[in-house]
Amino acid sequence: MSLDTIWAGWRSTYIDAAVATGPPSADAAECLFCRLQQGTDDEMMVLERTPHTFTVMNAYPYTNGHVMVAPLRHEASLAGLTAPGEGPAMFAALQRAEAAIRRAYDPHAINVGANLGHAAGAGVPGHAHLHALPRWSGDTNFMTAIANTRVMPESLSSSWDRLRAAWPGVSR
Repeated sequence: MSLDTIWAGWRSTYIDAAVATGPPSADAAECLFCRLQQGTDDEMMVLERTPHTFTVMNAYPYTNGHVMVAPLRHEASLAGLTAPGEGPAMFAALQRAEAAIRRAYDPHAINVGANLGHAAGAGVPGHAHLHALPRWSGDTNFMTAIANTRVMPESLSSSWDRLRAAWPGVSR
């Protein structure tokens, strides 16, 4: 089996900036996910809140329908989610996010992932979170490959409305 090479020249600019500025603060007082918990669902684009988690739209999505699942507690690692039920609650929320994405977007596939720590690409390294986003065959086109630009055919608020309507347990 041969190994394909994907050129990502833009990535070196990101790495150089990260090295120059150092990691973002991991302080809870400055944490995006901790701040997102303070507003209303509509204002913060929160899709679901549970006793241990919340699921929110990604404000800088890779595709329409890109969501993030985070624990309520400010914790940097998945291994640190040690309160009773905290880890399983994260996975259950991720399962509901997958179901809503499938129902709302009918994608060919779904990416699920976590960037734990600044060097792994976490923009918010002090608060663990999981990503889920729909993918389609051929969804990376010339705009992404040569112009370092993504084309988003739907507004963030439209994606939020669409996913809220598709969320498990919501009557339709």
